[in-house]
Amino acid sequence: MTILDEIAAYARIRVNEAKTKASTEQLKEKAYAMPKGDFEFEKALKKEGLSFICECKKASPSKGIIAENFPYLDIAKQYEEAGADCISVLTEPRWFLGSLDYLKEIAANVSIPVLRKDFTIDEYMIYEAKINGASAVLLIVSLLSEDQIRDYLKICDDLGISAIVETHDEDEAKTAINAGARIIGVNNRNLKDFSVDNSLAAGLRKNVPDDIIFVSESGIKDGNDTRLAYESGADAVLVGETLMRADDKNAMLKSLKEMR
Repeated sequence: MTILDEIAAYARIRVNEAKTKASTEQLKEKAYAMPKGDFEFEKALKKEGLSFICECKKASPSKGIIAENFPYLDIAKQYEEAGADCISVLTEPRWFLGSLDYLKEIAANVSIPVLRKDFTIDEYMIYEAKINGASAVLLIVSLLSEDQIRDYLKICDDLGISAIVETHDEDEAKTAINAGARIIGVNNRNLKDFSVDNSLAAGLRKNVPDDIIFVSESGIKDGNDTRLAYESGADAVLVGETLMRADDKNAMLKSLKEMR
């Protein structure tokens, strides 16, 4: 099993445990009782120029602990003050040391859209995201069938939230397009062996129609990387470790925006 397989298997365990406390129907009813969202996440990515999704994460499978000290709410507020367009919050608890509580608290305390970053393997997790304040979820093509992606996108549409459909190669991009994705992300990191190739998103951009929002994820270290993403046609970048390791997140985000 790859690490991605292990994470997905554990996600199923997590969902099954959660269902013992609240059934899918109970969570679904609660999510649909909330005001419908207005797709603010994708609206934020449609602005002129390159948009920035800034990530809150304590750890990762490839790097281990990234932030020993993890004042997640302070970090999210720093991102907002620094000019982030959206915030990504890891909620996977074992490998990323994330939590739904982080998502809920951050979403309640910032005014910009928040993405639930997790390994969605059941519609249950979409309802969890909505209830805890997320404006978007992540759907990873390598974990889902085209029909599942299509069904999950319909649920997102009904709830008024967005979905980044994450891909890693040309075939996965085709699956995302066929399923009706409005936002396609390309993870420059291979989740099976953790190798990073920043030219991957640039190479796949030509395979995605211009009317689909395109996000370059992972491996963004400096202004050269953001410039490559922008010049290759990306609408947004998702930046995690580089910002998490920066003592001055405002200055780091400013340097990434300068694209040089």
